[in-house]
Amino acid sequence: MLIPGVRRTWAPRGETPIHHHRYRHDRISVISGVSVSPTRRRFGLYYQLHRHNIHQTEACAFIRQLLRHLRGHVIVIWDNGNIHKGDPVRDLGRAFPRLRLERFPPYAPELNPDEGVWTISKRTLANARPDDIDELDRQLTRVLETLRESPRLLRACITHSDLPPSLP
Repeated sequence: MLIPGVRRTWAPRGETPIHHHRYRHDRISVISGVSVSPTRRRFGLYYQLHRHNIHQTEACAFIRQLLRHLRGHVIVIWDNGNIHKGDPVRDLGRAFPRLRLERFPPYAPELNPDEGVWTISKRTLANARPDDIDELDRQLTRVLETLRESPRLLRACITHSDLPPSLP
């Protein structure tokens, strides 16, 4: 959102930092996923940004994008959000035999490696003050591209999740 996430910062003693921003609720919705190769040697980050709320159509388009980029069998493990359920998602699973759709247990963010991506992203963007949605888009893309290019950070997202080591 254009309303900045605020984190602790430094200021001269006795001077409270003041964070000026425009009070606008414009937002960017993002769907993303961390990929792990079967040998656990390659990690990837895939994402799509939208200027509207994400629905089943966008979730299915994202999975199709993954299938274009990833070879072999693809196992997607995602949360129980409404956009991950329904006929379009079931039809997608039936249309691609190499795709397997699995769900995390209800409310289990500690299992989801993608939560690490958003922890890092929010920490990086904290105290930023984009003036408009285009600037927010650029900042968010820059952060996600930096993550995408860092196998070390992506590996950390996987290893810091509570997924069993044999799963991803």
